[in-house]
Amino acid sequence: MDTPDPLTDEELAEIEELAGAATPGPWHVRQLDDDFAMSLVAISTAPDTGAGERWPDFDHHQIVAATLVQQPRYVDVADERWDENAHFIANARQDIPRLIAEIRRLRLLLEAKDQKPEEG
Repeated sequence: MDTPDPLTDEELAEIEELAGAATPGPWHVRQLDDDFAMSLVAISTAPDTGAGERWPDFDHHQIVAATLVQQPRYVDVADERWDENAHFIANARQDIPRLIAEIRRLRLLLEAKDQKPEEG
């Protein structure tokens, strides 16, 4: 695997802007089921209740994205990693801002180290 080029400050700022513009978190994975979206695996602003609610018993305004909508086949990735993809997307909402903060923290440490006079 090739090593990607380091992120520039501008690229990091663009990623941060995208994260900041997205629906506020936290996000959660929800398992929903109804006649229109059979076995819906969704990313939601509300936690899963474990009840597998059927529409209209869940608020569609809480759904950020879906990784599986079987009936009709709107969303159904070939590798069948619906749950894994949903967890990745849901966690990205808090993980991306944390990663940006960590990159900036580490850059500041490196910068401070580079500016420190050599002891000798």
